[in-house]
Amino acid sequence: MTATLRVMNLTKNFGNFTAVDNISFSAARGEVVGFLGPNGAGKSTCMKMITGFLTPTAGTAYIGGYDILEQPLAAKKMFGYLPEGAPSYPDMTVKQFINFIAEVRSISKADREFKINEVVNKVNLQSVLHQRIETLSKGFKRRVGLAQALIHDPSVLILDEPTDGLDPNQKREVRKLIADMAKDKVIILSTHILEEVEAVCDRVVVVAAGRIILDSTPTELMTRVPTKNTIAALEEIFVNITAEYQGVS
Repeated sequence: MTATLRVMNLTKNFGNFTAVDNISFSAARGEVVGFLGPNGAGKSTCMKMITGFLTPTAGTAYIGGYDILEQPLAAKKMFGYLPEGAPSYPDMTVKQFINFIAEVRSISKADREFKINEVVNKVNLQSVLHQRIETLSKGFKRRVGLAQALIHDPSVLILDEPTDGLDPNQKREVRKLIADMAKDKVIILSTHILEEVEAVCDRVVVVAAGRIILDSTPTELMTRVPTKNTIAALEEIFVNITAEYQGVS
């Protein structure tokens, strides 16, 4: 199967509240898509449905041609997922946790040590490899989350705030890692950082009130930026684009 992602009419209702409202988009190998929107826009809910962690009210997603609802195991083999908050098993050491994920991902014992060392070096976890995860800083926990998403070299990467909690040097390292991997993968990442959008994204999909209100390029998005590289500026963009969208819908 090729590295592709197709999201088709995804909808999620919680009682009378519609968190995600008929979202559709696609991405192919070599694309890094920034998934943007204000808090509460539905980004994380959408990612949870794409990855099978949350059942949609309607619609589905195809990962490498596999339907996440009808062929969940085949679809889940195709992607790596860094969820919001980078959950893990806090009483495990970093190596124990990554080894556990490698086993779950059916990486053979013969290949496992090499794969673990490879991903540990990629995200710079060498210094904390034998520490329990509960003792780590937020930044290191985020890197452990990245490691588990990358261990099986997936065709599709879905990353919810991948640089959250990292210091500036670590953020640069992760962005370089994303850029280096981009040619061989589909990468979807949510972020609130304009610098990140400029650095790694080929496309931006902006979501507000559960709907896509812009699917364009970072260059076009940047034309709307009053003050670069601030959360306030990005929030202002969301307000302006939402107003424009509502004016024509």
